[in-house]
Amino acid sequence: MTKKISLALSLFLSMFLFACGQEHQEAKNWLEKFKNAGEATVILNNEKTILPLKKLESKTIASINLGFKDHGVFDSILNKYAKVDTFPLATNYNSLTEDLKFYNTIIIELTDSTTFDDETSFFINQMENTRQVVISYFGDGRNLAKLNNVAAPIVFSPLKNKQAASFSAQVIFGGVQCIGRLPLSFSDKYQRNTGYNIDKIRLEYTVPEDLNINADDLKEIDDIAAEAIKNKATPGMVVFAAKDGKVIFNKAYGAHTYDNDAQKESVNDIFDLASVTKIGATTMEVMHLYETNKLDLDTTISTYLAETRNTDKADIKVRELMLHQAGFIPYIPFYNDIKPDDFSRDSTEIYNVKVADGYFMKKSYFRDVMWKQMLASPLRTRGKYVYSDLSMYFMKEIIENITKTPLQNYVKANFYDPLGMSSTGFNPRYRFKKSRLVPTELDTYFRKTLLWGYVHDQGAAMVGGVAGHAGLFSDASDLAILLQMLLNKGTYGGERYFKESTVDFFTAKYSDVSRRGLGFDRYDKDSKYGYPSKRASPQTFGHTGYTGTCVWIDPKENLVYVFLSNRVYPEVNNRLSTLNIRPRIQDVIYKAIEKSKE
Repeated sequence: MTKKISLALSLFLSMFLFACGQEHQEAKNWLEKFKNAGEATVILNNEKTILPLKKLESKTIASINLGFKDHGVFDSILNKYAKVDTFPLATNYNSLTEDLKFYNTIIIELTDSTTFDDETSFFINQMENTRQVVISYFGDGRNLAKLNNVAAPIVFSPLKNKQAASFSAQVIFGGVQCIGRLPLSFSDKYQRNTGYNIDKIRLEYTVPEDLNINADDLKEIDDIAAEAIKNKATPGMVVFAAKDGKVIFNKAYGAHTYDNDAQKESVNDIFDLASVTKIGATTMEVMHLYETNKLDLDTTISTYLAETRNTDKADIKVRELMLHQAGFIPYIPFYNDIKPDDFSRDSTEIYNVKVADGYFMKKSYFRDVMWKQMLASPLRTRGKYVYSDLSMYFMKEIIENITKTPLQNYVKANFYDPLGMSSTGFNPRYRFKKSRLVPTELDTYFRKTLLWGYVHDQGAAMVGGVAGHAGLFSDASDLAILLQMLLNKGTYGGERYFKESTVDFFTAKYSDVSRRGLGFDRYDKDSKYGYPSKRASPQTFGHTGYTGTCVWIDPKENLVYVFLSNRVYPEVNNRLSTLNIRPRIQDVIYKAIEKSKE
């Protein structure tokens, strides 16, 4: 059976190309070659507008290499846009066909050296007859005539280098624009001036120099990251920035832990986002239900939750929950009340809520204990701003009662899958290898184990890893897709997810007593240091996470900033904040942008 291409190689090449710690001249050289590749690339056979690929939620995609030497770069970039399983050079088409039986979209990489015998032609025709096929052909064009009978779209690049690999992969998903035409005729079908235009509809992966930003002006980020790791503010981190729809910085630092032999951080590592869940999942669903008139922000929560009708929470409005002005206490330490018969070390019909390896809660514990505690919790400061996780526990109950669908399923079907966000979701231990997941705390007081792929937040863990306030995991590139959609006022990948007015409504400042938007955190003009950054504009919105994460969107600069870390390893400390690591790195990005305008 054909083996999948080494993920380690793919990740290494991705980091090599786009880490942005490279020298200014190297970046300029790379950009020149990338632009040359873009000008030379031609899209053929796209009369049915199959490219750029859309409706990603319906696609299972495989990439097949038939001889391209830079397939590692090509496949790595493909995976920035969707989950694409990659296969190396095929030697047995029968075995390969068996491997591909569960894929409905096949991307085939060809070169001039590809052997176009009857077996190869039969394989391509067989794929075309049963699946959607895209051919990426690298070479001087001598084999184009052998593709006369192919109806599938062809991405033709006369260049065969890493930059051509990157451009061709990006154009398949609309990360870049392509307007090239054939410079000469190759066959009766592929005539001179033949070609189709492709519009840019998704994030582009490039270098800072593409926006006249000097890569050297971003090197201070390396120093700040080293400072954080040296002071044990966090063992590792990933920093990501995209401006004007172009990814200009995507770099990993440090390692998963402080151990000498610890796994090095990768830009593709998946982190516990903590409270970024509030906007990355819960608020997305709230916005969708609001826009479709299924949720009224000015209706009392008792309208949606019958259990609240005979409590002091009956007349709280949904809007108050979203603004953290409902009067809830900040949190309840639920794990303090666990009794020996509330959990088991083995999974059974009664104990089936997995909290960590070897730890299972009663399936009825949330309703019997936690929910009752929340309903009975005191209201103390209604109308004032008190940041409370309880608000998002209640929001999750409200939206699930409306949709009759679990939160994790709703956001996956309506956002993550259509957007191509293959790493984002809850409970990642069920979907990914541990090596791609970044561990958080060595829990010595509750679960008595290293938390690795299980949500750090105790309350979220006790309800099975899915809560309104915590539980979401993602890598930086994946998360940036969602943020770019918001920055685009609700559109991405040629699809509209929200009306522009909905995004403006939820992300604006609405509270008279705090900086908050509806679900979103915002710029704070009264912050001593500058929140989220000294140079951020008052339009900035996003959120932070307890595990050492943050996401910020600045419409003024058309900027997306993502910072992911596991600062709670091996135990909770506050050095990431006291050293101002996240805002200082954000400041460096702003300074580089400002300098580029001089």
